[in-house]
Amino acid sequence: MRTVQKLVAVICNVRSAYNVGSLFRTADAAGIRHLYLCGFTPTPEHPKVAKTALGAERSVPWEYRAQAGRLLKELKRNGWYLVALEQTRKSKDVFSFEPRFPAALIVGNEVRGVSKPLLKQCDAIVEIPMRGKKESLNVSVAAGIALYQLLR
Repeated sequence: MRTVQKLVAVICNVRSAYNVGSLFRTADAAGIRHLYLCGFTPTPEHPKVAKTALGAERSVPWEYRAQAGRLLKELKRNGWYLVALEQTRKSKDVFSFEPRFPAALIVGNEVRGVSKPLLKQCDAIVEIPMRGKKESLNVSVAAGIALYQLLR
């Protein structure tokens, strides 16, 4: 597998083990360097993560961090460009966004999204345009779209 050394993902307080497993599969498919699982996000020891990841939890390097805010500060200190995937007034369309690398994509809780304190630490906020009646996508689907778009 060819790993993309310039992109990692930070998964903050995603409650569904199935979503986490799906994120592992997407990270594997895209060649993402590393997944950081933060807060109450389930880790690969959870049987539902492993069931959905289909082995990707063994091929994608990952790490659990209780405090996402501390992790973001550490990444920033080490030169990572922090990009949150969230709908805000300041969000830029992910399809016209030009990231800097190395970059970390931050995704948040299925209902609440990325918290305001974490958004304040980010260098940029991107969103996927919604054209239908629903205002958002499933977190694992949205993260997959954003990861591949950042890698284009």
